Amino acid sequence: MTAFHKVVRPIALSLVGAAVAVTSLAASAFQQDGKIIAGSDVTFFPYEYMDNNRPAGFDIEFLDGLGKVMGRKVETVDTRFPNLITGLQGGRFDLTNSSMYITAERVKVIDMIPYLKSGESILALKGAEYQPKRPEDFCGHKVGSMAATAWLKQMHTLSDEYCVKNGLQPIAISEYATDPQTTQAMLAHAVDAQITDAAVARGVVEKLGTRVVISSDTLIYPVLNGWGVKKGNDEVKNALVEALNKYRVTPEYAALMKKYNFQAPTDEDIATLMPKP
Repeated sequence: MTAFHKVVRPIALSLVGAAVAVTSLAASAFQQDGKIIAGSDVTFFPYEYMDNNRPAGFDIEFLDGLGKVMGRKVETVDTRFPNLITGLQGGRFDLTNSSMYITAERVKVIDMIPYLKSGESILALKGAEYQPKRPEDFCGHKVGSMAATAWLKQMHTLSDEYCVKNGLQPIAISEYATDPQTTQAMLAHAVDAQITDAAVARGVVEKLGTRVVISSDTLIYPVLNGWGVKKGNDEVKNALVEALNKYRVTPEYAALMKKYNFQAPTDEDIATLMPKP
C-alpha cells in the first residue's frame, strides 16, 4: 500500500455503484441532501476567486469534480480565511475548500485530507532595490501576509530565533484580511515585500507583471494542501476520500491538473510533509 493510500485510505466499497454507495453512507452527516456545503475564502486566485459573480478557480473546479463522483452539487459559502475553521466546527459547512495548508496545529482541531503540494514565494516591487530571495532576507524589513496563514508562525519564529539572535533587526509583519489587500499594501509601499502561496504569486505576476516580480528562486516552506472536515464527522471524511481516489484516475482530473500546472503529492511528499495527529 502506498503512502498516499495510507493517508487517504478508501473505505471498503465495491467499485460498481460506488458513487451511490458513498452518497448513501454520508447522507446523514452532510448539511443538506444532494449537496456539499463548502467554506471558502474566495479571494485567493488561482485557487478560488469570483468570476462574473460566480466562484471559480482550481479548488472550485476540483471539488465540483468530486461532487459529480459523489452525486452531489457543491455550494460555496464565501467567508474570510481566519473564520473557516471556527465556521466548520460550528456547522456552517461540510468542509473547508480554500487552499488550506495542513499543519500540526490544524490537524489537532480538524481532520484534513491532502490533495495538493504547495509552498510559498516572495513578491517584491519590480525595479526596487530590495529583492528578498529567502525568508532570512526579511530581517529588518516590513513584510505583508494574509492573516491566519500557516507560514505566519514560521515567520515569527524566524524573526525571534534567527534575526534577533544573530544581532539583526526583527521582521515587521503586517497581516491583512485578504491576499489582494496585502498586494495593495506593497504597491502603496506600506510593506517592503509580500509572502504568499507560490501559485497565488504567479497569478499576481500575471495580472501585475509590470509592477511586481517573484523575487524568491526556490519554493519556500513546502507543505500539503487539504480539505478540512469536522473532527468526528467520519462519514463526510470517508466519502471525500473515496471520491478523491476515484476522481484521481479520470481524464477530467488529469486535464484539471494540467490546466493549472499543479501536481498531486507523491508518496514521498505524503510521508515527509503530512503532520502526525
